[in-house]
Amino acid sequence: MTYRTDQATDLDTTRVGDTTTVSGWVSRRRDHGGVAFVDLRDATGLVQVVADPEEIQIVDELRMEYCIKVTGVVQERPEGTVNHEMLTGEIEIHANEVVILSPSKPLPFMLDDRSEIEERIRLRYRYLDLRRPHMAANLQARSRLTGAIRRTLDELGFLEVETPTLIRSTPEGARDMLVPSRLRQGNFYALPQSPQLFKQLLMIGGVERYFQIARCYRDEDFRSDRQLEFTQLDLEGSFWTQEDVLVTVEAVLKAAAREIRDVDLTDPFPRLTWQEAMDRFGSDKPDIRFGMEIVVLDDLFEDTEFGVFSGALDGGGTIRGINVGSRELSRAQADGLVDRAKELGAKGLVWIQVSEDGSLRSPVAKFLSDDEQSGLISRLEASLGDVLLIAADRWKTVSQVLGGLRLDLGRPNTQDELAFLWVTGFPMFEEEDDGTRTFSHHPFTSPVSIDEMVSDPDRAISQAYDAVLNGVELGSGSIRIHDPAVQRQVFEVLGIDEETAERRFGWFLEALEYGTPPHGGFAFGIDRLAMVLQGEDSIRDVIPFPKTQTGVDPMTEAPAEVDETQLKELGIQIRAEVIAAREEAGE
Repeated sequence: MTYRTDQATDLDTTRVGDTTTVSGWVSRRRDHGGVAFVDLRDATGLVQVVADPEEIQIVDELRMEYCIKVTGVVQERPEGTVNHEMLTGEIEIHANEVVILSPSKPLPFMLDDRSEIEERIRLRYRYLDLRRPHMAANLQARSRLTGAIRRTLDELGFLEVETPTLIRSTPEGARDMLVPSRLRQGNFYALPQSPQLFKQLLMIGGVERYFQIARCYRDEDFRSDRQLEFTQLDLEGSFWTQEDVLVTVEAVLKAAAREIRDVDLTDPFPRLTWQEAMDRFGSDKPDIRFGMEIVVLDDLFEDTEFGVFSGALDGGGTIRGINVGSRELSRAQADGLVDRAKELGAKGLVWIQVSEDGSLRSPVAKFLSDDEQSGLISRLEASLGDVLLIAADRWKTVSQVLGGLRLDLGRPNTQDELAFLWVTGFPMFEEEDDGTRTFSHHPFTSPVSIDEMVSDPDRAISQAYDAVLNGVELGSGSIRIHDPAVQRQVFEVLGIDEETAERRFGWFLEALEYGTPPHGGFAFGIDRLAMVLQGEDSIRDVIPFPKTQTGVDPMTEAPAEVDETQLKELGIQIRAEVIAAREEAGE
């Protein structure tokens, strides 16, 4: 049996009179005056089929999403019936034969883009959801995106190499996904959070330019831009400086934007240091499509009598503000902003609105001198009706509060504009909630100054950089440590003693002893890039079979229990309290 000679969108007016065979799904069926009209959909689009039910009686059996094969003659549509919204809207197929290849049960939801469907239902029937035009377009775009990436890197002389997906557990900033070993019971593999150490080994192996579209795993909490398993572009180059990395990644991102959006990006992309990004935007992944920048106000209030401001300055903190523009501000709305600031970590928030007469409307206006009021208006470039938001606290708290409010009040609702940005010069280390020191990116990142890292690690700057698009962190990279002595120093600063370092990383430290070239690299999320380029709010809409925000697959019901026999083979026993909790939850 021949299932098709053409796909739907292969057919146009140049094919009028040709006999064709097409196969696909019944998107819609209509009966008019004894004639049946069927919109047949395949992976390329729609084509209209016209059939006489008296000649082809099986047409009366057709229902939505029946899988069918149609053989017929291509003809022009009658005058006045052309559909300019369809690629095949000037022609139709006059059917000679219709074959039902597979019937369909009644659908759990309509497979069009007009219907709003609860996400869990969509994921339960993901195979149907993928037939919807919107989702089909996302998958096609994702495929074109990875194709553009591969073509670009191939032209730049990169070698595509696969690295292992069963590896030793290494710390990279999130919990590892562990895989128990049957043959070595009590021991575990880890699924890679990234191919980090293996791509560095490839540089030692003389590959020089490596890339991989890699599957990675991180056991971390969910957000709209995160999943337990994800896909990233991973690349590395020998004898590279930071500039070499950024130029290469820009070439890839330009090719991606050209392929998906048909736009030519201007390079080099804007660059901000981490400190500049935090000071101006309150974020290390700033959305630069709009202004509303944070302004330092410390000097305006150095002699203030307002206790909240003076207390912050006396305690070593800072006073900063943003102008969120002209807007209505009821007392309830103002209270809502204060509550939001507290959610972001503030003790409170000062709000001020410039009234029509130029005076300041605010509960704290009476505590501010005339010079302080006029200075605020000038410094924040305020006009009549503008709302000013001011936070006074530690620098980190002020930055995250004003940065969060800035996004809440100013971020565009669409992804029409593409604003790429590099953030460079990240701190080498950062402080955990429990006061311990950890790495900002990963422990294999090279410091700008080795001496500074050793003498004052909390002020040390790394040779790390992030790519940001419309406020979304696409990915990170760095110049790597190629000197084993420096790598040991980093472990020491992180509190990893020599014995632990040898036990966990001895194999890698030994590899560094064999003429390791200077090298650097980068990785960015394919899912996140596709999400922004396709104008989606969630990466789940560009991943074929994603998990929910609780890590569940509603279709297969993973994760699920396994047989006791399997557990015994692995030498694993589920704790009694876990079994009890599961039974109590009805699982």
